[in-house]
Amino acid sequence: MNLQATSDLSRPWLTGIREAIPLLGGYIPVAISFGLVTVQAGFSTWEAALISTLIYAGASQFLFVGMVTGGAPLWLVVVMTLLINVRHVVYAPNLAPWLTHHRCWPWLMHGLTDQVFALAHSRLPQLAERQRLGWFTGAALLAWGSWIAGTTLGAVAGEWLTSRWPLLGEIMPFALPSLFLVLVVPRFTSRQWSLALCTTIVTAMLCTLAGVTNLGIPLAAILGALCFYAVQFDTRNRRQE
Repeated sequence: MNLQATSDLSRPWLTGIREAIPLLGGYIPVAISFGLVTVQAGFSTWEAALISTLIYAGASQFLFVGMVTGGAPLWLVVVMTLLINVRHVVYAPNLAPWLTHHRCWPWLMHGLTDQVFALAHSRLPQLAERQRLGWFTGAALLAWGSWIAGTTLGAVAGEWLTSRWPLLGEIMPFALPSLFLVLVVPRFTSRQWSLALCTTIVTAMLCTLAGVTNLGIPLAAILGALCFYAVQFDTRNRRQE
């Protein structure tokens, strides 16, 4: 084992940071666009950064800014934000088997995003139990920090960036979906995962075409999870027969 590998094993948080670096390619462009949209909606730079620090929920942040700007009541803003993020109820049971007992985990779950979940779900089972907390801490904090930094950059210099490089404004919205697709595609390794992912993708597309995008996110996540466990249950029954 070389010196670098030995160092990574002894400092799992450093490994988490290193392995989460590819996430920045999707996080920073979308965060920049959020910062730009937020200041254009009348928020200050520090308010944009505060939203990314406390809410840290991607699509929900865009919805939050749009609804607040449109004068929606606070209770409706909260309900819609929670509805979009209900998919985290599906994430938790899938990560639970790999989470060791430690009081830090509830705090670290603030850093659980779609992309961090996809990375953690494939990586945590490969790590020793004592390394998982450190790895997740490094990965989650890097992703969170890059989102805040990108938001601040977008709020301060977003208009200058998009005016100087107009193409940047066109490609930024596609950065995060593209990154998530790269993380999800390797999961097409079995019938169970393939059916679940196809169900999720088709449901989300149909909801988008029907004009109910906000409903599509939680609905696709729930149906995908139900499909996954239904196939798992059916497979177990066949083996017992």
